[in-house]
Amino acid sequence: MDASNYRQVPLAVVIAADADDAVAAVAAAREFGVPIVPRGGGTSLAGNATGGGLVLDLSRLDTIEEIDPVARTARVGPGVVLDDLRAAAAGHGLTFGPDPSTHSRCTLGGMIANNSCGAHSVAWGTTLDNVVELDVLLYDGTRLTVGPTTAEELSRLAAAPGRVGEIHTALRDLATGNLARLRTELGRLGRQVSGYPLHQLLPEHGHDIAKALVGTEGTCVVVLGATVRLVGVPAARALLVLGFGDDVAAADAVPAILPHRPLTVESMDERILALRDARSSERRPVLPDGGAWLFVEVGGDDLASASDAATAIAERLGVPHGMYTEPAVRRSLWRLREEGSGISTRMADGSEAWPGWEDTAVPPERLGAYLRELRALLGRHGLRGLTYGHFGEGCVHIRIDWDLTHRDGVAAYRRFVEEGADLVVRHGGTLSGEHGDGQARAELLPRMYSPTMITLFSRFKAIWDPEGRMNPGMIVSPFGIDENLRFAAVEPLPATLSTGTEFRYPHDGGDFAQAMRRCVGVAKCRDRGADGAVMCPSFRVTGEERHSTRGRARLLYEMLAGEVITDGWRSTEVRDALDLCLSCKGCASDCPVNVDMATYKAEFLHHHYARRVRPAAHYSMGWLPLWLRLASQTPRLANALMSGRGPAGVLKRLGGIAPQRSLPRVARTPFTRSFLAGEHGRRVVLWPDTFTNFFAPWIGAAAVRVLRAAGFEPLLPSGSVCCGLTWVSTGQLTVARRVMRRSLRVLGPEIDAGTPVVGLEPSCLSALRGDVPELTGDRRAERLAARSHTLAGFLAAYAPGWAPPAEPRTAITQVHCHQHATLGFDADAALLARAGVDARRLPAGCCGLAGNFGFERGHYEVSQALAEHTLLPAVREAAPDTLVVADGFSCRTQIEQGSDRHAVHLAEVLAATLS
Repeated sequence: MDASNYRQVPLAVVIAADADDAVAAVAAAREFGVPIVPRGGGTSLAGNATGGGLVLDLSRLDTIEEIDPVARTARVGPGVVLDDLRAAAAGHGLTFGPDPSTHSRCTLGGMIANNSCGAHSVAWGTTLDNVVELDVLLYDGTRLTVGPTTAEELSRLAAAPGRVGEIHTALRDLATGNLARLRTELGRLGRQVSGYPLHQLLPEHGHDIAKALVGTEGTCVVVLGATVRLVGVPAARALLVLGFGDDVAAADAVPAILPHRPLTVESMDERILALRDARSSERRPVLPDGGAWLFVEVGGDDLASASDAATAIAERLGVPHGMYTEPAVRRSLWRLREEGSGISTRMADGSEAWPGWEDTAVPPERLGAYLRELRALLGRHGLRGLTYGHFGEGCVHIRIDWDLTHRDGVAAYRRFVEEGADLVVRHGGTLSGEHGDGQARAELLPRMYSPTMITLFSRFKAIWDPEGRMNPGMIVSPFGIDENLRFAAVEPLPATLSTGTEFRYPHDGGDFAQAMRRCVGVAKCRDRGADGAVMCPSFRVTGEERHSTRGRARLLYEMLAGEVITDGWRSTEVRDALDLCLSCKGCASDCPVNVDMATYKAEFLHHHYARRVRPAAHYSMGWLPLWLRLASQTPRLANALMSGRGPAGVLKRLGGIAPQRSLPRVARTPFTRSFLAGEHGRRVVLWPDTFTNFFAPWIGAAAVRVLRAAGFEPLLPSGSVCCGLTWVSTGQLTVARRVMRRSLRVLGPEIDAGTPVVGLEPSCLSALRGDVPELTGDRRAERLAARSHTLAGFLAAYAPGWAPPAEPRTAITQVHCHQHATLGFDADAALLARAGVDARRLPAGCCGLAGNFGFERGHYEVSQALAEHTLLPAVREAAPDTLVVADGFSCRTQIEQGSDRHAVHLAEVLAATLS
């Protein structure tokens, strides 16, 4: 269900490690008479405001017990992540058919609860179609295994004593007494997810009790285990992308495609891709001309047959198209489609758009007509929405720019969805096509179903849950669609939060509360390194929700609401959740809605420690530029103190530094003192960041050689400058702003002259591009940001034809998190290739050091766990003559402290072949 708009206030969360734990938790809930909200791990089914209850989290029940390749079935726990099941089944040439876009983190329990579908339901059906048997637990403690049941077996079970007989008798009577009603109102289209699938109790469906429980959203039973059907994977696939003028034209074409029996027919809108392009440095794959596209995947016994099938569809449609068969290209295209739900939550002008009319479905032959009327309905209400979805089954996803923070806007929301429900019903559709009803649509079910059917839903729930304690307020006797909306809780802000914010939040209208509403629970931050994402490193280590971007965003929002977290900026709960945030900025690019937790953390720390004593690390590493300037006056003494066992230990204890860490050596001569200005070439400012200047001046020297070889004359700022990053990351924003403004004054003449700036340290360059303009609000800062480049980015822009003498070499590259998030790596990869370097980029992931994070006491274990995830094993396995390239000082330090290899900067690689 779409729970992101609603308050979630459980009394307690119990994580079940096994079935016995779940039974005990339910018994405890029954003893105290509190409601239960089952949760399958990655998919939350709460979305209510019962004010008290027990969330039973089954994420620990994550075992794949058995895969039977002959029967093509798998036995799984509800906490099994879909991608884990698919990986296990792949070895047998099988997969689980339903594949929501959240496949990397959604669980089988959540999919069963919601009757999830995904792109391939055109070919392989919904979760309901792929469930064979369920092991379920009732609120009263009864435990059953249910599935298809013969008439004889149903009679035998109905005659059993106690609850078993009572349940089966009631189910039999419900079905036999309402045969015509179940046959005519339910099962009319494949995506009819709204309500309960009671037609599965009919004899022609095998009296299938398991399937009747799929999609009940935790309102009837707790699922402890499941046997699911697996399907064969096509030997070859081709992805056909068809271009259309708009989404309506794409919808009109769907009926002509379906007879070709495709695996998928998915839509994507140009407006969503334009939003992605504006927010990401990653280039989009080339698509055929169009304002909307259909992604049509077909399978075959070999690539030729799959390609022939795709060609037949293209010839039938006669529209612009492209065919893609390379697996990597197909994956990149599918990522575009999968990120739609997050990207579409913000309009091009920055206004917010919300779920709430998220997955209606109509018969595919009515889809074009439905979209035309939906567009007209939006227009009459003065609303905008971006559509995409599973067009092959008539299912439409849309986020709409309702105002859910004020009473008038909420009233308008109600009026729209009531009219929208009537529109869907007129087209023979369903209010929910895969996400379930929950609170967002359950009140509208009487507009779709007869009063008799609504009564049957209530009867069915009462059979399993006569006391009404299972996820109350959902589907049966539901809350109103406008009750418990979570956004109203922060109007106005609590007194503890009345102070202004330090950052400007330009993409959120300067509103910190609006920034906190960015997270709509897509949960991509719960990925464990899929598709080259950096986000979220701390979650990858701990596996705890509070250490995910989503968990932190929800805590910050609760801080604003002031109901659960009542001490505002002083909250220790929020502080502790943010403690393991590495400020990597991975979420700023990897999150589909661009949640920027690094900025939010800096903002929080600033207020949390205002007029208070800070942690020692804030003084030692937050003020690092100052300490290094002092240390550079007597580098031998400084290095002796930092490397000696006794003095170094004292310094670490006083500075809040992890005792396991070695302190980097200060260079004998800073780069700024050894630099000699030249007189020839086009002027470019070389930014002397703290790390290059005091720790690695040879990198600055290498950059000077490269720039001069390319025909430029690098110059240094006329005075001391600093981006302020170390103060930002420790939340000392007042000091950071002063440092930034001083640097802007020093660099003012060059900014006014339009001189480009090259930065060598990715984190500092990222600060120049983002933190400096957002924290200072200075127009010069905006001009500086626009003219600041990586070394490779500068050369690509100002000397695109230049390359150093090529020398064949191999390399592995570790891309700094901030470069991944805000700067991009394409120019670096191209320049390395022109220099003759065969470079393999390591899968994106934080090195774990992350500036001050990995040096701080209490963070060492998490830091090392991240380094051992990908980076250090790859470094150790690299051949001795393979270059290890890492532009970030943190990345190079982590490599050198965790292996016997020395990492080099891109500037050093390029300078190595210069005469």
